[in-house]
Amino acid sequence: MKQAMAGIRVLALSSVTLIALAFVVEYIRTHYLASHIHCYTSIKTLSDDAPYANCFTLGRNGEFRTVYTDPSPAPETLIDGYVLPGLWDGHGHVMQYGEMLHSVDLFQAEGLQDVRLRVRAYLEMNAGTGSREDWLRGIGWDQAAFGGVMPTAVDLEADPVLSGKYIMLDRIDVHCIWVSQAVLDLLPKPMPEYVEGGEIVREPGLGVFCDNAMDIVRAMWPKPSGQTKKKWVGSAMRSLNELGIVGVHDAGVMPGQLKMYEELAGGEEWTVRVYAMLECAARNTFCADDARTVKKADGMLVAQSVKLFADGALGSWGSAMIEPYSDKPNTSGSLLVNATTLTSVAKSWALHGFQVNIHAIGDLANRLSINAMTAALFEVCPSESLASCQSKRRFRIEHSQIIHPNDQIRMLDIGIIPSIQPTHATSDMAYAEDRLGPQRTSAEAYRMKSLLKTNPILGSDFPVEPANPFEGIFAAVARRSPRTGLGAGGSNDGWHMSEALTIEDALRGFTLSPARGAFMEGKAGVIQKGSFADWIVLDRSFDGLLVDELRQLKVRETWVRGKKVFSRQNAA
Repeated sequence: MKQAMAGIRVLALSSVTLIALAFVVEYIRTHYLASHIHCYTSIKTLSDDAPYANCFTLGRNGEFRTVYTDPSPAPETLIDGYVLPGLWDGHGHVMQYGEMLHSVDLFQAEGLQDVRLRVRAYLEMNAGTGSREDWLRGIGWDQAAFGGVMPTAVDLEADPVLSGKYIMLDRIDVHCIWVSQAVLDLLPKPMPEYVEGGEIVREPGLGVFCDNAMDIVRAMWPKPSGQTKKKWVGSAMRSLNELGIVGVHDAGVMPGQLKMYEELAGGEEWTVRVYAMLECAARNTFCADDARTVKKADGMLVAQSVKLFADGALGSWGSAMIEPYSDKPNTSGSLLVNATTLTSVAKSWALHGFQVNIHAIGDLANRLSINAMTAALFEVCPSESLASCQSKRRFRIEHSQIIHPNDQIRMLDIGIIPSIQPTHATSDMAYAEDRLGPQRTSAEAYRMKSLLKTNPILGSDFPVEPANPFEGIFAAVARRSPRTGLGAGGSNDGWHMSEALTIEDALRGFTLSPARGAFMEGKAGVIQKGSFADWIVLDRSFDGLLVDELRQLKVRETWVRGKKVFSRQNAA
C-alpha cells in the first residue's frame, strides 16, 4: 500500500514538474526567443519620439516589442547594415504584376520588329502558348515607338511565326489592348461603331481596343485557373520583397480575387501586406452582395475601400479633359462613367462605410471626382465640416495627374488625399506638353510639392511602371527618368523642379503616408513599440545619399512580421 501511494506521489510530482517545465519553455519562447535582439549600424525609425535607434526586440505576434536608442549593444550582436521601415507601394496591382512576370515584357520596345522578336522568343520558351485555350499575353508597348501610329492585328499576322496565334498585348498604361487576327476573328460581328467610355481604334486598321472597349475582347479571353493566379501572386510577392516592399495598396481587387487572397493570407507564400481596394465585376457600380470588409488580425490583409474609375490614360488620349488636347483638338478624352452615376455610386459606398478611391487622370475627371467625394462626405457627415469628415473617411484620388488650379485648392481645403506615382511624370514628360500645351502642363500637371499638405501617398502603379520604390523616390526628388537619369529631351535638368519633393518627404510617401491612407498609422511605415515588425536592411546609409545614388540603391534583406523574407546573398 505504501509503495502504491509513493508511486502515485511520484506520478503527481512528475505531472507538476512537466507542467512547470512546459510553462518555463513557453515563457522562454515568448519572452526570450521571440524577443531576440536585433542591432544594426543605424536604424532610421521615422518615429517622432526617437527618429534613430540601434537595436530592437520583437514580440510573439510579429510586432516590435522594444526599440533601444542606447548606442552600446554588445559587439557580437551588431550587424553591419542600415535599416529603414519596410516600404509600401501606395498603388499597385499584385495579380497583374505576377502575370507580367509570366508574360512577354514589351517595355522599351523600339519598334514593331522588336515587339515581334520578343513575342517569338517567348513562344520558343513557352511551347503551347498562343492557343485558343492559352492566349499569349504581354505588356508594355507604346505607339510612340511605332511613329505615333497605333498598331494593328495585321502587324502581328505579318510574321509567319505569329500568324494564327491568339495574342493579347497590354499597352504600357493597360488602358488599351492590341490583339492578333485570330482574336479579332472571335469577336462579334459587326463590332459596334461607338463604345461609351471607350474606343475601337480603326485607323490604320483594327487591332487596338481602349478602355471600356476592352471588355469586348476580354469576354472571349480564356480566364486563367485559380492555380495559375496563385502562382502569379507568389511570384509577385517574392519580386516585391526583393525591392524592399512589405506592403501594397492593391488598386482593384475583384470579389473572387479577394476570396482567394483570404485563403492565401497567412500562408508561407504570403509575404506582402495587402490593403485591397474592392472593384465590382461590373465596373463603377455598387455591388451590395460583395460589399464586405476584411481585416486579418495580423494586418496581412485588409479590405475596406473601393476603386472607382473616372477616365482613361493620357498616353492614349483617354484622360478626360476640360479643354481639348493640344495635339488632338478634336477630342477631350472620355469619361468611363457619367458624373451623375459617379456621384451616386460614391455615395452608396460611403454610406456602406467604405473608403472611396477614384482613378482620375485628366482635369475634368479630377474635378468630377472631387465633386462626387464632396457629395458623399455631405451625405455621411451632414453635421460636420467637409475637412472634419474627410479626416476620418480619407477619400483618395488615384493618380491625380492633371488638376485645374481651382480644384487643387479644393483638394487642399477638404484634405482629399492624392495617390501619386512619381515615375508617371518622368515617363510622360516625353509627350505630356504635346498633349496639354505649356500652360496646362505648368499649372496643372503632375503636382507633388503643391499637394504636400495633404500627405500624398506615393507608389508606382506596377506593372505599368517598375515597382522599385527607390526609383519612385528618385523620380519625385530629381524629376528625371530613373532609367536614364535624364530629364525631358535628354536634358540633365529635372522636369518642372518647382514640384520636386525632398528625399525625406518622398520617403514618407512610401512609408508613413500609405500607412495613414490605409488607416494604419502607428502600425506600418515606422519602427516603434507595437508597430508591425517590418524592416529592410540597406548596404549604405539612406541619410546623406546623393540624389543619383538612389537609382543604384539595393536592398540587402527584407523582413515581414519579424521573419526574413528576402536575403540578397540567398537570391537566385
